[in-house]
Amino acid sequence: MSSPARRAAQLHTLLHDHSHRYYVLDDPSVSDAEYDALFRELQDLEDAHPELQTPDSPTQRVGAPPLAGFDSVEHAVPMLSLGNAFNREELIEFDRRVRERLERDEGTVQYVAEPKLDGLAISLRYEDGIFVQGATRGDGRSGENVTENLRTIEMIPLRLRTDQPPAVFEARGEVFMSHSAFAALNASMLEAGKPAFVNPRNAAAGSLRQLDSRKTAERRLSINLYGLGELQGIDTPPTQMAALDLLAELGFPVNPEIRLCDGIEACYEFHESIQLKRAELGYDIDGVVFKVDSLAEQRELGFVSRAPRWAIAQKFPAEEAQTVIDSVEFQVGRTGALTPVARLVPVFVGGVTVSNATLHNMDEIARKDIMIGDTVIVRRAGDVIPEVARVVLEKRGPNSRAIELPSQCPVCGSPVVNLGTEVKARCTGGLQCAAQRREAIKHFASRRAMDIDGLGDKLVEQLADADLIETVADLYTLNAEQLQSLPRMGEKSVGNLIKAIDKSRHATLARFLFALGIRDIGETGAALLAKQFGSLDALMQASEEELTRIDDIGPIAANSILSFFANPDNRAVVDALLAAGIELPATASAEVDTVLSGKTYVLTGTMSRFSRDEAKKRLQQLGAKVSGSVSSKTTAVFAGESPGSKVSKAESLNVPVLDENALQALLDSPEADPT
Repeated sequence: MSSPARRAAQLHTLLHDHSHRYYVLDDPSVSDAEYDALFRELQDLEDAHPELQTPDSPTQRVGAPPLAGFDSVEHAVPMLSLGNAFNREELIEFDRRVRERLERDEGTVQYVAEPKLDGLAISLRYEDGIFVQGATRGDGRSGENVTENLRTIEMIPLRLRTDQPPAVFEARGEVFMSHSAFAALNASMLEAGKPAFVNPRNAAAGSLRQLDSRKTAERRLSINLYGLGELQGIDTPPTQMAALDLLAELGFPVNPEIRLCDGIEACYEFHESIQLKRAELGYDIDGVVFKVDSLAEQRELGFVSRAPRWAIAQKFPAEEAQTVIDSVEFQVGRTGALTPVARLVPVFVGGVTVSNATLHNMDEIARKDIMIGDTVIVRRAGDVIPEVARVVLEKRGPNSRAIELPSQCPVCGSPVVNLGTEVKARCTGGLQCAAQRREAIKHFASRRAMDIDGLGDKLVEQLADADLIETVADLYTLNAEQLQSLPRMGEKSVGNLIKAIDKSRHATLARFLFALGIRDIGETGAALLAKQFGSLDALMQASEEELTRIDDIGPIAANSILSFFANPDNRAVVDALLAAGIELPATASAEVDTVLSGKTYVLTGTMSRFSRDEAKKRLQQLGAKVSGSVSSKTTAVFAGESPGSKVSKAESLNVPVLDENALQALLDSPEADPT
């Protein structure tokens, strides 16, 4: 008789093999009853001998007890986003850039064409062949640890199918939900009296982010793998197709529709053919991803900011559907701008049920001749907010009526004004308006403002609905007991948020000014004001003349600053923030260095070493001004890839046009300014 340990090992091998054949190869080797019997035998063995239960045991797919929240995971190799092409011309232009960089004057480039799954990008990490960690893409640098939820997906091998596992093997792919699984899930949700999901992608996202992985296990998620991350103890494959073959050999599901295309015309033909086949696939795709096949050529092509030069996603055309405008409401934004939103008779378009669509502004309504009661064409492409594309005028009936701009704010009742110089009409309520207050809080907490990690839009809404915050100053009075009273706020999440709020008390003046959300003052204006005045008190006492002496602060922006600080409600919020412990260094030198003072630069095109935002910030830290337009006062233009018309303008004005190497040299040694 074999020992319990030996039998457990045998059962592991059998069950892993049966699962792989059933879920990945679609070629079951045993009946469901036989599989269940083997599974129960392993469960009984592990119950009797708990030491036999290992992380790669098939019994670990049933889910674990609920988590308090998801930890953050740093990606060893960043998970990059992709550039998009929306038509044949843009795809051909992508190929031209690839061949130009590879100095390929003749012949074609080999591309791998992969259906672009409409799901969630994830990373799977294996150490010595055992699945140890799974994470979402997040911002590309770090994501959420969803290991326990990913364990429940039968298609994911808990150990690699190899006798010589590498020390580290990281696979990249997409979690999604098939149409059949989506239909079954929604049927069960409705039967339980719960709202149904609007589309498979939302269902997959909601399932993968369940804190109770036992719920994830019930939802039949699928996965396809298409890339590699960190590798240790294994050679990197020479091509993308070889990488896909390796993934399949190790037990991962790879999409069967993937093809190798010889040249960009073959890519376009594949795109057209898969679009025709789209409805038959049994799962949602929203385009095709094309990747240069040679990994050596991928490395040679490199990256642009956070996207590779060697890959592009060609999206399917925007989808349209016909429906009726039932009513129009006006939403109020952070600066009081009123945006008309059409409430529609619900219609399925672009993979989701759409019941709202933006109308942009009153000028756009007039241009398209849109009326309440009209039959309209609604357009949606990818994650873009649905919009009313046009009116079906021949279906306009006698009950259609004009859309009128309200004279009073629909939220606070304050007068609505249209200055004539702007497209948007605005509520004059300022921070007395609840809608503006909520949007102001979201902006205040955002990454480029006070950077309060964990305080997202949904949590702000929850806090406001619970009457825990009214203005941004109230954030600094929140305590653990109040936060724990909110849904999905466990002890760890609460602790992290309180730490983030406390950390934000130590801010620069530039960040603080931007966070206040003063109309017409963005990041650049806030940095200029901080540099010029050095302290908040000095800025609040400034005159219009003093403000307009600053480059890029014209009469309109100056008036916005004066009006903001003249408003007693705004001053009360600022005073409350300072009383809550916001610390703002009162020296101009703390905000920026001055080595490039007096210099004005323009950035255009796409940089490979850093984003334009990063380059702009670093130049400003050195005292330079970064402008969005070229003039005779421009010191130099730094041009990346696909720079556009600014280079021509600079050349016509005899302004130096420099490349990214010169920009890097300037940032590294500003004293030796090459301009």
